[in-house]
Amino acid sequence: MPSVAKIRRALLTWYDANARVLAWRARPGERADPYRVWLSEIMLQQTTVPHATPYFLAFTRRWPSVADLAAADDGEVMAAWAGLGYYARARNLLACARRVAADHGGAFPSTVEDLRALPGVGSYTAAAIAAIAFDAPANVVDGNVERVVARLFAVETSLPAAKAELTRLAGTLVTAERPGDWAQAMMDLGATICRPGAPLCTDCPLTDECLAKATGAPETYPRRAAKAARPHRHGAVFRLTHAGAVALVRRPPKGLLGGMLALPTTPWRAAPFSDAEALALAPHAGQWRIAGQVEHVFTHFSLTLAVYAAEAKTREPNFVWTPLAEAQEATPSVFRKALVA
Repeated sequence: MPSVAKIRRALLTWYDANARVLAWRARPGERADPYRVWLSEIMLQQTTVPHATPYFLAFTRRWPSVADLAAADDGEVMAAWAGLGYYARARNLLACARRVAADHGGAFPSTVEDLRALPGVGSYTAAAIAAIAFDAPANVVDGNVERVVARLFAVETSLPAAKAELTRLAGTLVTAERPGDWAQAMMDLGATICRPGAPLCTDCPLTDECLAKATGAPETYPRRAAKAARPHRHGAVFRLTHAGAVALVRRPPKGLLGGMLALPTTPWRAAPFSDAEALALAPHAGQWRIAGQVEHVFTHFSLTLAVYAAEAKTREPNFVWTPLAEAQEATPSVFRKALVA
């Protein structure tokens, strides 16, 4: 079995020399800001560091504290989130900020249990905030950590069934010594060295303790069960313009892309729509023409949208008329594609 003492000593020494410089990470010797830790962790769910960083910088410039975010307009926050995806996170972001402002005096609670009770804060995020912002010995396990642990211990159980075992094994490495640094060191190792397809084992501080490396095929860990085929859906989207502005609608608050500004669409279904079926659901009795189609992939399904375009004679009041350039910034990615199709 790998030596916990050797692993911890080697990884923390490596981290002290190689820690990533991230927009939300405190400098050495500084205490992390719980607001910035929380905001970054929510943004990084299903999102890469390079993609999340400009959003994080924009959010913290505009709303530098949790109290500022709690007081923000819902529509402005949703628009600022556009392009990050998984829009339920943005709704939960506001709900959490308002809970912290109203029930906790604008200060994030410090325990995993209290953090876990906040809207949109799951087990991983609560542990990450507790460890990084409050230096609590919490067991922080994200995808990077799962990969590192699966390789260190050569775990043969396939994901997702292995998650409980990987969490337990990760917990054996956590102590009260530098828990915030430990959590970030594990993440950094997974992100930069113990990479999914091509681990840089020659640069890894844990090579001597890694059981997967000893097998000669560390890249085959973690083991993964075969993925089910992603279903495909079809729909139509309507781009109605007038004098340089486009007609948007606010999607219902619940469900996929809930609360976001969007182009009007038909429902999305397994079979393609005929022109007649699509135009029967058009939001305006105009002269519609086919402008193209767009493809988009969500987590659980892929989507083809036929794009219909028309020019309105007037700005009807049942739409949110938005300049085209602003619409590109305010809408989710699937609708950004349809705006330029």
